[in-house]
Amino acid sequence: MDDELVERFLTDGFVKIEGAVAPRVAEGCARRLWRETGYDPEDPSTWKDPVVWVGGLADGPFAAAPNSPALHEAFDLLVGERRWDPRYSLGAFPLRFPHREEPDDAGWHIDTSFMPEGATDWYANVWSRERALLMLFLFSEVTEKDAPTRIRVGSHLDVPRILEPYGAAGATLRELGPQVAAASAHRP
Repeated sequence: MDDELVERFLTDGFVKIEGAVAPRVAEGCARRLWRETGYDPEDPSTWKDPVVWVGGLADGPFAAAPNSPALHEAFDLLVGERRWDPRYSLGAFPLRFPHREEPDDAGWHIDTSFMPEGATDWYANVWSRERALLMLFLFSEVTEKDAPTRIRVGSHLDVPRILEPYGAAGATLRELGPQVAAASAHRP
């Protein structure tokens, strides 16, 4: 962890931290996620849906995963020392499977971060209220053939001008998604 990590984050909008979670913790998370899907990891014929959402899990390995020394060091570098709150759960998991049908949530988007009082949808604004970082945990190897989550390198540089007109009120993913997709279409 050093200045290079910070520079990559600022340039690309993300960093990959290999081995940030102890192997036994990652294996425990993967086993539990497979169990939650009801699918057999060794039998692709059981993978009937293109995506299965598993609700927030906060026990055992899911509390340990975001609290490794390597991740805490990265958080301090990227956000500022002690300017973040520890997590003891990992939120919801969209578990993606190779499938002939496109899932209904596969479009380009940004992750939202707050829900205004009385709203039914999540919002984002230019200040990224309530969020400093978005963590994506991979508890198994993922290749192009495994229905991976895709990230447009550098797209974080396109998003502020989309969010700015909405001010502090922000906007929903439904409003922002198509604009962000168009603004970042030139990115690898």
